[in-house]
Order: sequence, then structure tokens, then C-alpha cells
Amino acid sequence: MQIRKVKISGTGKYLPTQQITAEEMDEKLSVKKGWVEKKTGVHIRHFVQDETASQMGAAAGKEAMTSAGLTYADIDCIVCTSGTAEQAIPCTAALIQKELGADYSGIPCFDINSTCLSFLTGFDVMSTLVAAGTYKHVLLVASEIASVGLDWAHKESAGLFGDGAAAVIISRSESTESARIICSAMKTYSQGADLSQIRGGGTKIHPRHTTEIAPYLFEMDGRAIYKMTSKLLPKFVDDLLSSASLNMPDFDTVITHQASAMAMRLMARKLGITNDQLVNILPAYGNMIAASIPLALHEAIVQEKIKRGDHVLFLGTSAGLSLGGMIIEY
Repeated sequence: MQIRKVKISGTGKYLPTQQITAEEMDEKLSVKKGWVEKKTGVHIRHFVQDETASQMGAAAGKEAMTSAGLTYADIDCIVCTSGTAEQAIPCTAALIQKELGADYSGIPCFDINSTCLSFLTGFDVMSTLVAAGTYKHVLLVASEIASVGLDWAHKESAGLFGDGAAAVIISRSESTESARIICSAMKTYSQGADLSQIRGGGTKIHPRHTTEIAPYLFEMDGRAIYKMTSKLLPKFVDDLLSSASLNMPDFDTVITHQASAMAMRLMARKLGITNDQLVNILPAYGNMIAASIPLALHEAIVQEKIKRGDHVLFLGTSAGLSLGGMIIEY
């Protein structure tokens, strides 16, 4: 068991003001009316206009602090858990600190990136430090701008993604509180590393080496990802539940990465997740990469679908190919 006495003390979100409907995406992608909604299950997504990832992250962070009854002075670490970075250097977390107006605070800032699982990975890693007393209140931020890297020639993936940010504050649970992380797990199978990728922007393909835009656009083989995931996920979930001595019906809420309508539907059927358990925000936001899970968590808490003492299961997949899961008592 990997029990850690930590709690989610606050959550927040930020969505760009520009909303793009499925009908508008039909026009943008030059497909027949209704195609995007049918293929992706997304009715509306938000795209940035002049917002930056750090601005969105700071706004979500402020809301999370307010909901936790905390101020910036209470935060002793900022971690950006995003799959997309605002720039190569410095880390996005440092830029979020700057946007929060705390340039000289000295609060440590760094990024954790495991693409769509970044938030879950950051929650897992930082909860250990919070439980150990290294930090008291950690601000985790997932701020994603997917729209800038979409390949509009790849219509199915282009119609799926949205921009936005979500933030969570994790704190140590008091002795009188039951909130805790019960267990967590992550596995990576790099056989699928090229199934979801952006090849440019690092040291292998640098702008000075090519004039092509293609390496800097998102590439995804959705069918291959689903085929590989469907083979690996059931055992992964069985092992995770077994380590917690729980079964799927024991969970009040299941929050998955909002990958696509088809992926969520097939995952739910394969794993025995009921409609009442599953949090589905995909129609209203699209796939927001690492921000999907904390945004779904935020919405479930605000809508009182999650109450203190509930058992919550987080599940997701990411580029790598990686599988991740966590069981908490909220």
C-alpha cells in the first residue's frame, strides 16, 4: 500500500473566452455539417486568442487558492503539470509565479511533464513530499494550449482538442480527516512512443535545421493507441484495484482522461464503469490534454458529485505510451 495522508484543499479553472462550436469546426475543417460532433463527441471547445499558458494557469491557481481559503503566502511550491510548455526555458511554473505577481517570493517552481498524465504524475510525486512535511501547500497547475499545434489536415484529432487550465492545491490531511491517497501506479510501454508525438521543438529537430511546419504539429494514430491500450489497461486496472482491496462498484466517482467520446465509452464498458460513476466533461470542453483530469475533478466537486469521504478513481493514458491510475479518499 502507498497510503499518503494528503488532501485536495482547493480547485480552480480558467477557460479562454473564445468558444468554438462543433458547427464552426465543421466549417473550419471543410466537412459536412454534424461530422465533428459525431466523430469526436465535442459540442464546444475553447481556443485562446491572446491568452498565454502562464496567464491561464495563474487565473486557475488564484481560484484554487480562494476555494481553499489560502493566499499566495500560504503556498510553498508551484508545479506546472502540463503536456505543452509556454516556452522551452524557463519552466512554465516560473512564468505562472510571475503572473501571480510574486516575482521575488523565492517559492520553488518546476514542471512535471508526462503529457496527458502530467497532472496525475505531479499529484503522485508531490503528495509524497507533502505527506513527508517537505511542503505544506503545493499548487499544481495544468495549463494547456492545444490549438496552436493542431494539424488541420488530420481532421479527427483537430476536432477533438480544446484549450484551458485547471489547478489543484494539495495539503497535508489533519489527524481528524480521512482524506488520503490510497494507492497509485504508472506504467510506460515505449513500443507506442511514436503513436502520439510532436517531433519538433527539442534538440533532434530544431527550427534552424528545417523550414517545414510538419514536425511541430501534433501527430496521433488513434486506432493504434486504442488497440494497444485495450490490451494493457484491464490488467493495469485489476492490479491497481487489487492493491487497494477495492472493486469498481466501490467507487463513488471515476475520473478519466477525457481522451475522446469513443475511448471513454469503450473504457467504461470494458472496465465496468457505470454512467453514474463516470465524470464526462468532454462535450463541453474537448480533450484538454493534462488539464482534462483536474478540470473534471473541479467540475465534479463544484457540482457536488464528489463529497468528503468518497472513494475516487483516476485513470488515464498518455504519450509514451503510458498508463496511470490513482485511488483517493476525498
